[in-house]
Amino acid sequence: MDEELSTLRKTDTWDLVPLPLSKSVVGCRWVYKIKTNSNGSNERYKARLVAKGYSQQYGMDYEDLIIVASVHQRYISQFNVKNDFLNGDL
Repeated sequence: MDEELSTLRKTDTWDLVPLPLSKSVVGCRWVYKIKTNSNGSNERYKARLVAKGYSQQYGMDYEDLIIVASVHQRYISQFNVKNDFLNGDL
């Protein structure tokens, strides 16, 4: 867990900012996994901090993003991240 938190800090993954009164926080949780060698022995232990994206509600925050993007004439697209930190800053 210390290694994961260190990596998140080093890559500037987030900024701590005050929460607006009308918004709620998307939580997070730790996911643990044991990586094994081909012979079945433990190679290493992994811990990942992941956002609880399933807690988001449709129409909340999405509309704000669309409004800001349209005012500034920006293009919006959606994608799924399958491998974090693969290409640096997103």
